[in-house]
Amino acid sequence: MFGRLGPFELILILCIALVVFGPSKLPQVGRSLGEAIQEFKKGTSQVKKDLNSITEDTIENDKNA
Repeated sequence: MFGRLGPFELILILCIALVVFGPSKLPQVGRSLGEAIQEFKKGTSQVKKDLNSITEDTIENDKNA
């Protein structure tokens, strides 16, 4: 249902954002959104690293036991 966004949908979203935020605030909003996405990716990669470390430690402890 919410698959891929086509060019028409992207243009529509951009127009709505332009009306809501105005042309002067749009770059600032985009920058903030990009930074938020970057922080989210950092957080998820750290969680993955932690989970992998825990599972590797568990596997090593099981082998040694």
